[in-house]
Amino acid sequence: MGVDTMMASTSGPVSMGTSIIAVTFDGGVILGADSRTSTGNYVANRVSDKITSLCDNVYTLRSGSAADTQAIASYVQHFIAQHQAEEGDQISVKTAASLVKMMAYNNKDALQAGLIVAGYDKHAGGQVYSISLGGTMTPAPFAMSGSGSTYIYGFCDKHWRDGMTQQQAHDFVCRALRYAMTWDASSGGCIRTVTISASGVKREFLPGSEIPPTYGELGRDRVVA
Repeated sequence: MGVDTMMASTSGPVSMGTSIIAVTFDGGVILGADSRTSTGNYVANRVSDKITSLCDNVYTLRSGSAADTQAIASYVQHFIAQHQAEEGDQISVKTAASLVKMMAYNNKDALQAGLIVAGYDKHAGGQVYSISLGGTMTPAPFAMSGSGSTYIYGFCDKHWRDGMTQQQAHDFVCRALRYAMTWDASSGGCIRTVTISASGVKREFLPGSEIPPTYGELGRDRVVA
């Protein structure tokens, strides 16, 4: 599911897919996502951006109905702007995640939205919160969602390490997404990442042409067309 559904005019259910992941490292968080927006078997957008800023220090990864997740993000952006104006300070990551949870839970019968909220604040450093379709919020050192995540649970359990450096965490995110995009037909395109730390926010983009194949970890020069 991922921002992968603009509902098609069909009478039956529409299959959806996406791959999103967020991890903490020693000093911040990294969010990563593929870029394929699908409507059943049709790829509507190959380079969509599933990483949305809620405010300067908190971002969300969106999976589910594109319209639903975009609506939640827009409302929460408004609530956060009001909160920060009243308090005169940056919002905490937990408070921002709680606002997303409230929107998802209060509208669970009408929305199809699974989100991950991650960010950095001066109180608790880097934090990741997973918010499921029903609106349950779970704090975790790392979280993943979408149809592609089912293929990488074993990889993440094996290779996740607490206290990773920023570069180690970035490599971990990109490698996990690469595997998810390989095995999940509804995930694909390019890889986008956002790193949030005390020094600010850094966005990075890895085009599909530069994502190496995973079959036996071969180099591109050894892959038979």
